Amino acid sequence: MTTELGVWLQEQLSENRLHLLRHQPSYFVKGGEVGRLVAWLTDFGFLEQKLDAVGITALIEDYDLVIPLVSGEEQKSLKMIQGALELSSHVLAKDSSQLAGQLLGRLLPYNSTSVIDNSKYLWEYLPLIGKFLPHKPVKKVLQTITQHSHIQSLLETAKQGRGKPWFRPRFPCLDSPNGFLIRTLTGHSKSITSVAVTPDGKIISGSWDNTLKVWDLQTGQELLTLEGHSDAVLAVAVTPDGKVISGSTDNTLKVWDLQLGYKFTLEGHSESVTAVAVTPDGKLISGSINGTLKVWDLETQKELLTLRGHSKSVTAVVVTPEGKVVSGSMDKTLKVWDLHTRKELPTLVNYYVGKVLAVAVTPDDRVIAISGSNALIIWDLQTEWDPQTGQLHFLRGHSNDVLALAVTPDDKVISGSRDETLKVWDLETGQELLTLKGHSDMVTALAVTPDGKVISGSADNTLKVWDLEREQESLTLTRHSGVVTTVAITPDGKVISGSADKTLKVWDLETEKELLTLEGHEGAVTAVAVTPNGKVISGSRDETLNVWDLQTGKELFILEGHGSWVRAVAVTLGGKVISGCWNRTLKVWDLQTGAELLTLRGHDKEILAVAVISEGKVISGSLDKTLKVWDLETGTELLTLRGHDKEILAVAVISEGKVISGSSDKTLKVWDLETGTEIFTLTGHSDEVSAVAVTPEGKVISGSKDKTLKVWDLQTRQELATFTAEAPINCCAIAPDGRTVVAGDWSNQLYFLSLEGL
Repeated sequence: MTTELGVWLQEQLSENRLHLLRHQPSYFVKGGEVGRLVAWLTDFGFLEQKLDAVGITALIEDYDLVIPLVSGEEQKSLKMIQGALELSSHVLAKDSSQLAGQLLGRLLPYNSTSVIDNSKYLWEYLPLIGKFLPHKPVKKVLQTITQHSHIQSLLETAKQGRGKPWFRPRFPCLDSPNGFLIRTLTGHSKSITSVAVTPDGKIISGSWDNTLKVWDLQTGQELLTLEGHSDAVLAVAVTPDGKVISGSTDNTLKVWDLQLGYKFTLEGHSESVTAVAVTPDGKLISGSINGTLKVWDLETQKELLTLRGHSKSVTAVVVTPEGKVVSGSMDKTLKVWDLHTRKELPTLVNYYVGKVLAVAVTPDDRVIAISGSNALIIWDLQTEWDPQTGQLHFLRGHSNDVLALAVTPDDKVISGSRDETLKVWDLETGQELLTLKGHSDMVTALAVTPDGKVISGSADNTLKVWDLEREQESLTLTRHSGVVTTVAITPDGKVISGSADKTLKVWDLETEKELLTLEGHEGAVTAVAVTPNGKVISGSRDETLNVWDLQTGKELFILEGHGSWVRAVAVTLGGKVISGCWNRTLKVWDLQTGAELLTLRGHDKEILAVAVISEGKVISGSLDKTLKVWDLETGTELLTLRGHDKEILAVAVISEGKVISGSSDKTLKVWDLETGTEIFTLTGHSDEVSAVAVTPEGKVISGSKDKTLKVWDLQTRQELATFTAEAPINCCAIAPDGRTVVAGDWSNQLYFLSLEGL
């Protein structure tokens, strides 16, 4: 997918192309030719070619050259395009072919009303054109230059075919550039545990993957990976002179000098190091799972003293501006220590909330914020706590445990929670100012840069950078209030989505409008199927199957009998319902009478996936790593397929003789049911394959915990295209047109995508 200008640049400027793409934007600015640069930065062909040739960072930096020089709608449009590129940078740095899909997913809501008048610049282009492209007809050149002047024309060009398959978002589905989120940092392979910021603005993150990573905050690039710990890094701190301190479950602390490239190890803890802080005079404080704190001299690399007082794990350590040390613990206490006298000062016993999970202190040395359960406690350190009178203030709003805290330079408190959100609080009023959503798992770490940007780390293995000063104009996308767990499409094109919020929603495929919400389950909806006549069957953690009439939105009846969580549902053309259960059984139901016809037993572990092969046969996938083929007339097991290394999460039928399965082992396998053998394996996902669907033409769509959807050609066994979502993909389905893909993810979002170029 390139514009004519893009093709022109690619084919005719082979010798000068790289120089032109890299340096021409700055030449335009130096020459006062702002209009020229605006024209290039709103041309999809230029964006595509610069991204391929030079990379995402250089492309984003081009906008910094011109945005201060323009105003009004023109400036707003450029900021939105740059913002979309920044939000997509972690995707585009690895896969530039997703440029069109990422821009459409983020910019579709916005149409710029201003048109940049390029006509006055056309003749000024001619010297440049003549120098590099003397054989290009001038008239055609002028037409291509004036082709793209604002966001709408950029997106229209992005939609055009590139001669190869791709996923085209039909509706807004990705984070928009006018929100508080700036960018996402990816690279860690496991949960982020800790985050810190160096004096020169670099981000340091620690992870369960045993490493620390150093990131450039301005570009989002990973600069360095620090390896040396033999187990998870649980805590990170930075000294005033920029050294990095890390604590680990390998019972050690390591001190890293990023400038000189050396490190040394501090040994002395007998159990995991869980918290680290640095005093203004450069002493190191570390807390351990055994309840002790140690004070270290970084110059001599010696342990100075051990502080004992906590009866359980130390979870957090901070140092006040006056140099006092504050520690929180799983023993439900908060202790204040004076390092000069080596004495413990008054202790706050957390009767109200429970275990202290995180601690932060404000710049004025007066207020400490403690998290435990789903509340924040504010304690004035100037006032000795009296359990009779209180002297505590509570901030409540999170729906689950608060795991991380930070304080901004202007005294706002940021909290991160197991509920996957960040909240911003005003300490003076106690009011919740903002809720920030974007992570797809618990928020485990927070840090604040000197200029007030917030860095959050999560169990979703990512860091996100937030700017709280931005004007918030982002579009609110219609979503479930819980994870989208399952999706199906009716014969007449309605989309049915099931969610952990206990509801099903019915959507119009053409408009993405919500038509109905089906309520009745008492637990998360975990499976959905559609009958040939348009009835909907849903399975749930409440151990039931519900049958719904979409015309009325009413529940017709309930099928009970599993006695455990229903994980998978399928329907035959003749109207039999097959349900797979967490108790290792499948049940076959008569949809007309609601009667249970058969119970199929044979799997050693929980059943996770079911598909119909024919009217008389079904296939099931299980936690026991096998697939089994069943005869619905006799209830007998016909075949067992073995080959996956981990549990089977998804299965779909290619033809009556072939099926495809997705697994936690990150692969898809195609099987021959006649011989009971594996035909071949598809590899390409970097995490478990959670969803599989097959188009009428035999192309395969797979969704993964790695946040991607992929389309595969089974004839060539090649991956044809990828689309990266905001969160791990749980489910996907193909519409009757064979081109529209609907998928659901962990961030409660539905994606309506068109397969183009097949």
